[in-house]
Amino acid sequence: MNETKSTTNILVELATFYIGDALCGMDILKIQEINKLMDMTKVPQAPSYVIGILNLRGQIVTIIDLGKKLGLGATDATLSSRNIIVNSPGEHVGLLVTRLSDVISADTDKIERAPANMGGIQGEFFSGVYKTADRLIGILDINKVLRLEDQGH
Repeated sequence: MNETKSTTNILVELATFYIGDALCGMDILKIQEINKLMDMTKVPQAPSYVIGILNLRGQIVTIIDLGKKLGLGATDATLSSRNIIVNSPGEHVGLLVTRLSDVISADTDKIERAPANMGGIQGEFFSGVYKTADRLIGILDINKVLRLEDQGH
């Protein structure tokens, strides 16, 4: 029989990644898959943060430059860049990030409210922040990122 310290401690698995120098994370259950950059097709008259679409095994995926979306500037496509394909109702969306980091288990009781401004990033895109021993992780609210995308036209 497993003993638990408390029934209120709920752990969430966070996939963490960098957007420039900013360390961000999201609930791993929101992620469909992660892949390397592929050939993308530009979309005419799309918002500036939409860098293109790609065909992923027959499904069209819109790729968003998460750096531009969060106001951090364009994400440079390098060998360490990745597309994080997220589960989104009705469409498939990929988030271009600078590089991946670790998957961590975060105690939901220790997640704090996101400040209004996190190092130049608009706090509205974040559901909270989580402090590790040496880092501060901004927890991305993927629903807000995708909802605001619809208003960007």
